[in-house]
Amino acid sequence: MTAPQSKVFTDSRLYDQDFYLWIETTAKQLKEGRFSDVDLENLIEEIESMGRSEKRAIESNLVVLLMHLLKYKYQPEKRSNSWKGSIREHRRRLTRTFKDSPSLKSYFQEVFADCYQDARKQASDETGLSVDTFPVESPFTTDECLDEDLLPD
Repeated sequence: MTAPQSKVFTDSRLYDQDFYLWIETTAKQLKEGRFSDVDLENLIEEIESMGRSEKRAIESNLVVLLMHLLKYKYQPEKRSNSWKGSIREHRRRLTRTFKDSPSLKSYFQEVFADCYQDARKQASDETGLSVDTFPVESPFTTDECLDEDLLPD
């Protein structure tokens, strides 16, 4: 007869074998107050991962938003409803994120300059214009980026 496996080992193995079942099991354990049964190591890892994902989503949405604002401003002859739609969509995503998690607004401001540099390069790639066409410093403030009615001249 084999010795019973420890609960942590079982939950840890469950995490590797069936992630969704692990989530359901962990949620049930937490709801029932069975904290000693919870696979803490993997739970902590997943919570930290969720935070990183939120930050990456902010960066991704901000780069796309800034890129389309640059394209809209510096290629007025090629303005399209698609660009306006993308601007609106990425503003909406960011605004909803800040509504759900207001503390992430400071991260948005922290990464704004770096995201702008990425957006300059991407706008250059997509337009065929030299990266020097776009100013080194963002012509848009953080507030202007989120202003749902603002479109650059």
